[in-house]
Parts: sequence; structure tokens; C-alpha cells
Amino acid sequence: MTVMADCEGSREAVLEETNSSWSRRAVLARLAGMGLGGLAWGCGPLVSEASHRFGDRVASARRGPLRITATTGLVADLASRVAGPKVEVIRLMGSGVDPHLYKASIRDVARLNRADAIFYNGLHLEGKLGQALRALTGHKWVRAVTERLSSSQLLKLEGSAANDHMRYDPHVWFDPFAWAQGAFVVADTLSELDPNHAAEYRERARTTQAEFLDLESECRAILAAVPRNRRVLVTAHDAFGYFGRAFAFEVKAIQGMSTETEASIRQVNALVNFLVARRIPAVFIESTLANRNVVALVEGCRARGHRLAIGGELFSDAMGPDGTPEATYPGMMRANARTIAEALA
Repeated sequence: MTVMADCEGSREAVLEETNSSWSRRAVLARLAGMGLGGLAWGCGPLVSEASHRFGDRVASARRGPLRITATTGLVADLASRVAGPKVEVIRLMGSGVDPHLYKASIRDVARLNRADAIFYNGLHLEGKLGQALRALTGHKWVRAVTERLSSSQLLKLEGSAANDHMRYDPHVWFDPFAWAQGAFVVADTLSELDPNHAAEYRERARTTQAEFLDLESECRAILAAVPRNRRVLVTAHDAFGYFGRAFAFEVKAIQGMSTETEASIRQVNALVNFLVARRIPAVFIESTLANRNVVALVEGCRARGHRLAIGGELFSDAMGPDGTPEATYPGMMRANARTIAEALA
């Protein structure tokens, strides 16, 4: 059985069921702007007939609670919200780990093999882990939580060709409105594996969507303190494009989308020129990256007579340490919003 998450009714019905502080007009505008048209969140069949039969086979053979393996902490957080307390969720990457460079260990392969379902970000975020994920496709449920996003909802990388399979920015979680769609990918998958609890998974997905809409509104209120002429976010690598789109910030970075590529002296100098010309007061380091490139910006601006501060550390490709508020997706987003607002306001 495939759960069609939030497919009944119109956009109006979806909005009425979303207990958020957003106005109806704001959310409808957001839906239209992201190219959803008359489509409600999560509409459309997600699994083929073959995968349906595969799900039946797994469901009948499984004993005990469902076991989920998630690649990143962000994906694990999303999966846990939908799965609930009776499902075991294991993540591969811990706090402060760069997913662009991560390689699967023997222990990781064992965790992947033991899982009933595997969830990953997709869009080539887990570049070096991709081979292990592809090897398991067809043997078990392997799902990208970003797979329902249309091309109009994704940010296309500059210079990428129309047929380039790596042409989209993978850092979707910085747009809570878009990240919420992943909850329905998880709900559909778990419903295939555990149809007796399908209604519960679906309800949790809808609750997650509502919470993420509220979270976006909360972050927008925090960031409202930053005046328009200072709404420029400069970071170590290009991870905040969706954040810029969601919260109306111009985004600049030293490194590109993936941390596999090093920044050139020319790129650093060009960014120094930009910071000096715009009199930007602060730039930010990231929890998963060394800060040497950001320090080079500060020194370059000092040489040009412009005082540039390091505004604080942002969580980009990973959440905060376990046991802290920032170890959850909402906590991470709130912490980033506060850090940015305090440094730029």
C-alpha cells in the first residue's frame, strides 16, 4: 500500500491542516513561487509495482522493530520525526562530519546491510558514499529524501548543462518549506514496510511539515533585525543558497558547492574586493570546515583598511554535538538565525 501524503483536496485543504503562524496568503504565494501549482505536498505515486512487491516481501519477512539507517544527522533527524519511538534509526555521520568527503567504513556497510530502509539526502551530497548506496539499490529500500522536489524547487548550479546529473544544489534543508517534503518520502517508505502503522507515519509527516513551517516563520522573525543593506551572508563554502532564497539574503562563499574543491587566491581576492566595497561587517566560519580561508578574508580586508569580523560559527552540512539544542534540525536553524542576526544587525 502506498500512502499518498497530503494528496486529498486542494492547496487550501493542505493549508487549513497546517497549524502554523503563517498567513494563508504567504503560504499560497510560497507554493506558487516554488512551482507547485495545484499540487499538494507529497502528491504522486512514489513507488513502482516492482518496489511494491519488494516492500511486501520485506514486511512479511521482518521480525521486530523496523531498522532505518540514515546517512547524515539531518536526514536521521527527519526520519526519526516520522518514524516515531518504535523504529530504530541509526545515522552514519556524526556531528561535525563533512558529507561531501565522507567514505563508508566497514562498520557503515554492515549498518547499511542490516537496515530495512536507507534514507539519504541525494543530489550528490554524499558523493563518496554514493557507490555503497548504489550497490544496495534493488536489494532494499534506498530512498533520497529530496526525490520529490521538482526542478523549479531546486537551485541549479551555475554553469551546469541541462543534462548534467550533478546540476543541483544539495543543501535543501536550509529551506524548511522544501525540506518538509522529505517527511512524506519517509512516511511512504515506512508505510510500505509497515502498513499496519501507515496512518501514524502519515500523521507524523504532516505534523513535521507544520513544525517546519512554524520554524521558517520563527527564523524570519529573528532575521528581521538585519537591515536590507546588510543582508549579505558570506561563508566558507557555498552551502547557504536555499537559506538566501528562503530568507532574502545575498549569499557569497569562498569555496564552491562541494568542499572537495579548494578556493583559489583569485577567488579570495575577488571576495575581499566585494567585502570592502560593500562594507560588510562580518563573515562566518562553518562547523564542518577549517577556518583558514575565512581568516584569509579577514586579513585581506584588514590590509585594505576594512575591519571585518568573524561573526560566529554556523552549522552547515552537519548539526551540533549530541545532547545540545543544535543537535536537532530546528535547534540548528534557530542557532544559525541568531548568530547571523547578532553579527549583521
